[in-house]
Amino acid sequence: MPEGDSVLKVARKLDARLRGAVLRRSDFRVPQHATADLSGLAVLGTVARGKHLLTRFEGGTTLHTHLRMDGEWTVLAPGKQLPRRLVPDVRILLATTVDGRPGPTAAALRMPVVELLPTAQEGDAVGHLGPDVLAPHPDVDEAVRRLAAQPDRGIAAALLDQRNLAGLGNLWVNELCFLRGLDPWRPAGTIDLRRAVDLAVRMLRHSVDVPGAYQVTTGDTRPGRSHWVAGRAGKPCLRCGTTIQVAAEVPGDAEQRRTWWCPRCQPSLTAA
Repeated sequence: MPEGDSVLKVARKLDARLRGAVLRRSDFRVPQHATADLSGLAVLGTVARGKHLLTRFEGGTTLHTHLRMDGEWTVLAPGKQLPRRLVPDVRILLATTVDGRPGPTAAALRMPVVELLPTAQEGDAVGHLGPDVLAPHPDVDEAVRRLAAQPDRGIAAALLDQRNLAGLGNLWVNELCFLRGLDPWRPAGTIDLRRAVDLAVRMLRHSVDVPGAYQVTTGDTRPGRSHWVAGRAGKPCLRCGTTIQVAAEVPGDAEQRRTWWCPRCQPSLTAA
């Protein structure tokens, strides 16, 4: 599933290409909105909220999308068309005009969540989320409060719960636990939650704002060296040389996502 920094990059692309354009045609290829027609509406902009995307139109309508594992937004220049092989994957087409001329066309491919709702009711889609780690001014106090409310919960599962802190995915949680020296299953109530949240904010902001830093946690962009533990099962730890371990995901169990860690750099409480 895409991380919050990935989704923010998509939001920025959609916002830059579509903001101010007017829809000349909308095509929703999902059953619940098959008859929807937004033609003639101006695009007010697109924002990210955690891993959710909200595209707003004049007149008080919002398009809510979520990429989950396979969804993708692409924006075509005027006159360009999708390759024929991708046409069956289209869930949304938004063709625009800019200053009376054909503008870009946005296409949502394999999009698992497509919802039109009144802008005033966006909270129905994203109101359950915790503070957004990539908000201009993240509410760290509230994130810490929510994480601390379940002190016995493993820290990795707690950080992945979007109701506590929105935007963190498996990559960032595994890397954060390594950098803070935390066993991923260590109870949240036994660690300095503020330092963990502050680090999450700094890491994701660095990823989206610094050229060449996108999802590089080690500072080393060479193949196989951009992450400390994520995706490195069986390889030596880049810090101490210990073999990186991995625990397989248990489908349907939010507490058992695929997890990578270094047993030496991230000792359990009993080992410590």
